[in-house]
Amino acid sequence: MDWTEDLRWFVTLADLEQVTSAASALGMSQPALSRKLARLEASVGAPLFVRHGRRLNLAAAGVVLRDHCIRALAELEDAERRIADMATEGETTIRLDFLHSFGTWLVPQLIREFRHRFPDARFQLFQGAADLLADRVADGQSDIAVVSPRPRRSDVRWTVIQHQKLALAVAEADTLSSRESVRFTELENESFITMHREFGMRRIFDEQCAEAGMTPRIVFEASELTTIGGLVSAGLGVAIMPVNDAEPPPAGVVLVPFDNAVTARDIGIVTPIHRNSSTPTTQFATYAELSQREGPT
Repeated sequence: MDWTEDLRWFVTLADLEQVTSAASALGMSQPALSRKLARLEASVGAPLFVRHGRRLNLAAAGVVLRDHCIRALAELEDAERRIADMATEGETTIRLDFLHSFGTWLVPQLIREFRHRFPDARFQLFQGAADLLADRVADGQSDIAVVSPRPRRSDVRWTVIQHQKLALAVAEADTLSSRESVRFTELENESFITMHREFGMRRIFDEQCAEAGMTPRIVFEASELTTIGGLVSAGLGVAIMPVNDAEPPPAGVVLVPFDNAVTARDIGIVTPIHRNSSTPTTQFATYAELSQREGPT
């Protein structure tokens, strides 16, 4: 749409912080882009950038304008998508993001059952870390995300759909494997295998360590729970892992319940607050909440 042009060139310039690079990315001449910037600054009545030679840094007014431009672009893209849905009768697309660990059970279950009720539903899928997925929903890159734990952002809506038990993962040969339960404070001398910091399970782990006043010895950081399970089975360390009733623990791994630590994680759906969701997205969000509350249908 033509009315998004000014929004897009300003966001591009704000991100690249250099007129030459931004002009090249936008396919226009440097003088033309400089004139656009001068007219825009005159229009808003404040400098949008602080100049450092060829380098630009966003001024306070520029930060405000960039944030509003991003939200406006997300709204316009949402409108374009909804109009396209209206024009294509019977076809809908839901941009669904989810954690890697939900890709083997929860998300396939939700999609399968939802498409049984709405056969024309289409999904555009993306996997990533919890913080990234919340950012994508807030910025309009995605319609809905399935994440854990609750996002730190205040500009998205969070709805819990399920509680998943957590346990200590140890190798079968580990002396802890025969225990009926374990106290988190007993693990101070253990080596831990964890997720990277941007992942939800790492946040739960860090919060538990802080509550116990413990500085953990981390021997490896992974991007997937399957990797953590494999390394635990090899005896390289222990880990906090979710208990999935639909799937057994990795081979060679025993899950020991906690008796004095966080025993479950909330799984929820993230939807935007500052823009309206499409009808298919709203239907999917409602179905996800109700189906997990009532059990699979």
